[in-house]
Amino acid sequence: MFGQDRDSLRRAFAEAWRRHCEGLPLDLQQQRIADVLALHPEYQAFVLSPDALAQEFDGSDGRTNPYLHMGLHLAVREQLATRLPPEAVQARARLARRLGDAHAAEHRLIDCLAQALWQAQRAGREPDMDAYREALRTL
Repeated sequence: MFGQDRDSLRRAFAEAWRRHCEGLPLDLQQQRIADVLALHPEYQAFVLSPDALAQEFDGSDGRTNPYLHMGLHLAVREQLATRLPPEAVQARARLARRLGDAHAAEHRLIDCLAQALWQAQRAGREPDMDAYREALRTL
């Protein structure tokens, strides 16, 4: 999607946001990135800063990795667009009604996805899709 390295990903986020801010045309992926960044004003200046490429996020200081967070938004949105798994679509609809906030609902789905990915990485295996679907059903 963005290349094979961290810097390519980070440059893609910066370029999409810069183009959005300047009112320039965006391709589909840039529009998706800009849509997610628009929901996160706390990340907007950061992605454009010269320090963004070199910034490390190892979790030791308690800060959220904005690229991971926004990447999870993009992953969840892709799941919703493709309706795979269908439980994601159902969970988002339920949560958006209950919470009255589609963005907050999306964050709850992100929590489930992040947990599934973390467990898979820790165990050195593929994500357990049955467990992920069950987590979505219980939201």
